[in-house]
Amino acid sequence: MRHVPRTGAAALALLLVVPWLASCGATATDQGVVRAKWGDPQNPLEPANTNEVNGGKVLDMIFRGLKVYNPETAVPEYAVAQSITSDDAQNFKVKLKDGWKFADGEKVTAHSFVNAWNYAAYLPNAQISADFFHYIDGYDAVHPTEGAPKAKTLSGLKVQDDLNFTIKLNQKFSLFADLLGYAAFSPLPEKFFTDHDGWLAKPFGNGPYQVTNYDRGGRMQLRINERYKEAKPRNKGVDLIVYTDDNTAYTDVVAGQLDVSDAVPAEQLSNLHADVGNRFINTAAGIIQTLMFPMYDKAWNNADGLKVRQGVSLAINREQITDKIFQGTRQPAKDWTSPVLGDKGGYDPTICGDRCAYDPVRAKKLIEEGGGFPGGKLKISYNADTGNHKQWVDAICNSVNRALGKSGACVGNPVGTFADFRTQIQSKKFDGPFRSGWQMDYPLIQNFLQPVYYTNAPSNDGKWTDKKFDALIDKANAEADPDTAIGDFQDAERILAQQLPAIPLWYQNGTAVYGTRVHDVKLNPFSVPVFEEMTVDD
Repeated sequence: MRHVPRTGAAALALLLVVPWLASCGATATDQGVVRAKWGDPQNPLEPANTNEVNGGKVLDMIFRGLKVYNPETAVPEYAVAQSITSDDAQNFKVKLKDGWKFADGEKVTAHSFVNAWNYAAYLPNAQISADFFHYIDGYDAVHPTEGAPKAKTLSGLKVQDDLNFTIKLNQKFSLFADLLGYAAFSPLPEKFFTDHDGWLAKPFGNGPYQVTNYDRGGRMQLRINERYKEAKPRNKGVDLIVYTDDNTAYTDVVAGQLDVSDAVPAEQLSNLHADVGNRFINTAAGIIQTLMFPMYDKAWNNADGLKVRQGVSLAINREQITDKIFQGTRQPAKDWTSPVLGDKGGYDPTICGDRCAYDPVRAKKLIEEGGGFPGGKLKISYNADTGNHKQWVDAICNSVNRALGKSGACVGNPVGTFADFRTQIQSKKFDGPFRSGWQMDYPLIQNFLQPVYYTNAPSNDGKWTDKKFDALIDKANAEADPDTAIGDFQDAERILAQQLPAIPLWYQNGTAVYGTRVHDVKLNPFSVPVFEEMTVDD
């Protein structure tokens, strides 16, 4: 599950080498190699132990799973799988393409997937994405909520031969096969299990690139995997260079010392034309920003609190904020998903309706009818270390204060670091709304709803619960027909519109700037550069 921003504080102890300085763009890079902004991953690069953007960027380059998401449309397409079929939306047959190999020459087989998934799900291995496997039969035995595991492998996985295996789910889930392009479902080579420390020091998979060197705090070098089955990358490799400041990365691109930065600070948006001309990407991505309310606080979780939440939503001038502050790199949100899903994927801009409109007169009326803000003041909490959140939080408060005709009725509550911010959220410390966001793990409406709003879901930070919502999510997951399932998910989303446990703010575009020596630069719908399609002037 990926939060925005995706970041973490855990040490990557097994990958420690000699640290570099924060900006290394001017150091030597091989000819034909792309130099791109990066940050150190939170954890070792085990596929099921990575849920943040930096590690995920590497996994996308060194692995290919059963499916892959189209870099233009995010539509799931077959990669290692020849076919994934089911007659009942619960039992799936997987047939692999022959000829796939890992970078060390080992053949990719059904065992490569089944062994990897069993490792990911097994509780003692402490993989943070283990929950992705909870749909598979036998998950409770290998990953119990209490006590020791009763089994080491998932009973729902059966290898038939080198190119065939079966998956039995513990419930019907018609959209399950489309999850299988997510990195947690990647295959693993035998060396991962026989020489775990060695593999972690220089991880490799079956994707277009392989890691050749990594200096933590400095750069990771990736070069072409000559055993990659599909078309080879159009460059000779990628150097991922660690930056601790987005402005430094931006200025290095402008100076020609860095080729690609996929983090454009808001304060640089007005300088783009003069600095990089048309070498700027601004494209739709599967990211939404919201304000989440502390539904664990009774003052917010009652009929009056609902009126106040509605009033806050109506007081926010989304159009003005996205235009003036973000200069078109955000779009006002009209639901709780993302336009990249498309109409067929479940995106419906009518779902939030007039509750996401700007109506300051009605906003004031509802807030007053609800008895005003609990505690007398609306405090919006955010982390102050990254993301330029102060600007838009202040803008929201200005919008709310104008609607109420009171200065200081709404104020920002900055928290020093993202780590402390997340700790306070998990400890239920906030007594007012806090910034929240979601970047899709896979392009399904289910991924925007269930992990964030289902009762006791891992990313349900506001602790909202609604039996009708949960029942509709369960019903949607069990539907055999995908179109019917999407309709059920949308019905669940309409309950969000009624209850507003979180207010949709805007859809966040993927943005990037790039230098003059690289060409064919684009971002995929996950806001990640499509490195294998870039070309480089030697």
